[in-house]
Amino acid sequence: MGRILVVDDEEGIRSFVAEALAVEGHEVATAADGREALRRLAERGFDLVLTDLRMPGLDGMEVVRRVRAEQPEVEVIVLTAHGTVDSAVEAMKLGAFDYLQKPVGSPAELRLLAARALERRTLLAARDRETLQGPGETPLTWGDPAMVPVVEALRKVAPTNATVLLLGESGTGKEVAARAIHRWSARAAGPFVAVNGAAIAENLLESELFGHEKGAFTGAHERRRGRIELAAGGTFFLDEVGELRPELQAKLLRVLQENRFERVGGTRTLEADVRWIAATNRDLRAERDAGRFREDLYHRLAVFPIRLPPLRERREDILPLARALLAEIGAQLGRPGLSLSAAAARRIGAAEWRGNVRELRNALERAAILAEGTAIDEPHLWIEPGLAGPAAPAAPGPVRPLAEMERDAIERALVESGGNRREAARRLGIGLRTLYDKLKRYGIG
Repeated sequence: MGRILVVDDEEGIRSFVAEALAVEGHEVATAADGREALRRLAERGFDLVLTDLRMPGLDGMEVVRRVRAEQPEVEVIVLTAHGTVDSAVEAMKLGAFDYLQKPVGSPAELRLLAARALERRTLLAARDRETLQGPGETPLTWGDPAMVPVVEALRKVAPTNATVLLLGESGTGKEVAARAIHRWSARAAGPFVAVNGAAIAENLLESELFGHEKGAFTGAHERRRGRIELAAGGTFFLDEVGELRPELQAKLLRVLQENRFERVGGTRTLEADVRWIAATNRDLRAERDAGRFREDLYHRLAVFPIRLPPLRERREDILPLARALLAEIGAQLGRPGLSLSAAAARRIGAAEWRGNVRELRNALERAAILAEGTAIDEPHLWIEPGLAGPAAPAAPGPVRPLAEMERDAIERALVESGGNRREAARRLGIGLRTLYDKLKRYGIG
């Protein structure tokens, strides 16, 4: 169902069109002239505008021009009297979806044309977000008992609209869990849009979330819809929510409370018609107590918290997961049929996997590259050893500058993590965005 604005200076026609569409379940608003229509369009978002062409004051043609220039994602159907078809064709050249001659033949004809316009809007929105969609369905578990209560909790919360907060170490499958919630929910037919709060530069994150208007900042050459808007009717997954700066935390809180937001640089209020799922590998309660995370936002997000256990706590999942990952890696490398030897399987099953799925995948990819044939054997595997006991104190040496020591630590973490920056950030105990800032500061490629 869509949000539709009906614009006509004749009250009888306006009411007829509005009632015919409302019967189908659409949310319909009306305006008596072009100026009122533009005012309503500035106040909230619509999916479709049906406007008469000939109206006193600001006419329907100007409404078409303004809508196409300022809100190109909104579809427009023009209503035209007999003898003004040429004007309707001109409106279509300006970008109107179609026209309908008055008097309207039947409510069914009107509903059909409106349905076609809304369908095109849905298809265009899907095209806009197709690059945002992630991979296909991935199993949550292969039967480890530690995952039974997790899956049960996910299935129970999925049919509700409750906000879910997924907790766990990096690489434990929080996005996989979020996708499962979406798949089992009433919004499954809608989009699933994921945003990583740590992977996008601070100065761009607000625009990514909320979108921006043309001219909102340097480089904003056209209006752009944000990820929340593209997720309308579906699920919005905000990963690494603990990385948000305080200003964005306040804006996110307002969206969660009111289900409304404005694009950057805009005044028009849009509806956030999404199911919220957030995730973090941080201890948000500790962050809250330290004053780094808003308490009110924490309580808004933690309506239904679910902890995902790390791989070392669900060892029955490790080997089936490794085999599934190896099949994916083989397909990507053009080497189908890769398999694990018994010795390699034993070593994989016994490892700690502090980096969880990402570390396991990296180890398998390295092994696949080293292996000559289809069999991955133990010598092909490089697995980081478990944490050792405390080292003997080193002999005192000359004092080194902190910046030099920090740079060395970052370079060593990158080498040990095989260039995986997220894993390097985890080893260093800092956020991914902080790592990017330091890489730039020290000129590390």
